[in-house]
Amino acid sequence: MEAKFQTFLILLAVLAGVALAARRFNVAPAILLMLAGVGLAFVPGMPPVELPPELVLLMVLPPLIYSASVAMSWREFKKNLRPIVLLAVGAVIFTAAMVAAATHYLIGLPWTVGFLLGAIVAPPDVVAPLAIARRLHMPRRILVILEGEGLANDATALILYRFALAAIMVGHFSLPLAAGEFLLIVAGEIAFGIGVGWLSLRARKWSRDPQVELTLSLITPYVSYWLPEHVGGSGVIATVACGLYVSWNGPLLISSATRLQGIFFWDLVIYLIEGLLFLLTGFQMRALYEKSKAFPLDDILIATAVVLVIVVIARFAWLYPATYLPRMLSKSLRERDPSPPWQWPFTLAFTGVRGAVSLAAALALPFTLPSGEAFPYRDLILFVAFGVIFVTLIGVGLTLPPVVRWLGVAEAGRSEHVSEHEAEIAARRQALDAALKSLDALTGEKEVSDEVMRLLRARHEIRVNQLPDSLDPAHHDVSAAGTALTRELIAAERKFIHNLLRDGEITDETRRRIERDLDLEEASLANREYRGTPL
Repeated sequence: MEAKFQTFLILLAVLAGVALAARRFNVAPAILLMLAGVGLAFVPGMPPVELPPELVLLMVLPPLIYSASVAMSWREFKKNLRPIVLLAVGAVIFTAAMVAAATHYLIGLPWTVGFLLGAIVAPPDVVAPLAIARRLHMPRRILVILEGEGLANDATALILYRFALAAIMVGHFSLPLAAGEFLLIVAGEIAFGIGVGWLSLRARKWSRDPQVELTLSLITPYVSYWLPEHVGGSGVIATVACGLYVSWNGPLLISSATRLQGIFFWDLVIYLIEGLLFLLTGFQMRALYEKSKAFPLDDILIATAVVLVIVVIARFAWLYPATYLPRMLSKSLRERDPSPPWQWPFTLAFTGVRGAVSLAAALALPFTLPSGEAFPYRDLILFVAFGVIFVTLIGVGLTLPPVVRWLGVAEAGRSEHVSEHEAEIAARRQALDAALKSLDALTGEKEVSDEVMRLLRARHEIRVNQLPDSLDPAHHDVSAAGTALTRELIAAERKFIHNLLRDGEITDETRRRIERDLDLEEASLANREYRGTPL
């Protein structure tokens, strides 16, 4: 137990160190974390660290999916539902079928094993490419489609995975039966996820305690995931539906104290989960290397190369027809949603990184069939899955920034970024105007002293004056200078309060209350900063 805890501390230290290195060299942390995991796996004396598949599928996946769903805009998800479904369902099924056909005719795998391998490597992981895409300020619609695909494609892949696995274990497969079961699972999980989200929000509103509410928020993804998964579904669709419901209905039901604490709590949870997941994925290289000694190397390399080429080609082959063919066939769609430039589907197709869910699904394969025979091609599936994950993560992660710059996609994103900030400033002004009207109405209904009115109006004027008049570069320089000076003033105030505490003039409790106000003001400064564009 002590050795395991020491290993865990080493992983946390590596996670922090790699995060600093990634920021220093401007590289996606997921790439360096996976490389660090591979390097650590071969350090002499380092105990092997296995990645239990149930840890990913049952413990890690629910909070990742739920957090991404809550952060997702239901309005934008609904608006882009067609391209999201085409990718999350259509592209996954198409890729799995392509992999099955290629491995059957080129390598000689049975159809059922080929479909199983296809289901494992078909769903792209969105964590690493989405982090890079956000830093590159790509158009919001591309980000929304990528995020929406990442939420739902694991569900399609895991359902296909269960069907293919059942066909291998039982020995037969019925397409009509599987299609009907697929639709039943989707409908049932959506209803269940919405129900869990409704109950979670009502329980959190009733509790009125941030600690209890955060505990309930941590339980929610597991409740929405585990029950559907236990009865034969994927659990992913229910978790996505639950998160989207909370995202849309939560703002008016969740208290400000809970929201402030929840942001930091969930940011830390997701940071640790994602970082350790990529590290542990790299750690699997050691176990796979040991197994590869008893396996023909040529077979591993050929199978990995074939599957890698197919998953890349299949994504491009699906995306362009899925983007332009519906518009060619539907005039109303063409008028409502004009065709994007060819660079947009190219960017979406290029971000086909495979992640830890694919490896977890491969690791979850049973060792034997019900008859007692060894599970067919289990080790080969493991090797291929890891190879595809490694190559796509490193390759796409390192080449995506220059490819995006070459395509010129970021230019549209920058213009969109400026428009969003203009709309944000306008919304802030309108909200302040509405608050001022409410203040005038309240003073007519209630007896309020002149002193209280002066304080309230002064607060209102300060908030109005903090909003920029324009987004031109000159005003940005002034705003940046003002923000920097404000931070220096806050730092001076902190130092003075610390001196008062040291001299015994105030208590620790007083110091904490004052520091909390300063912390909130400094966080507000960070929230108002407009980064990424020369505003």
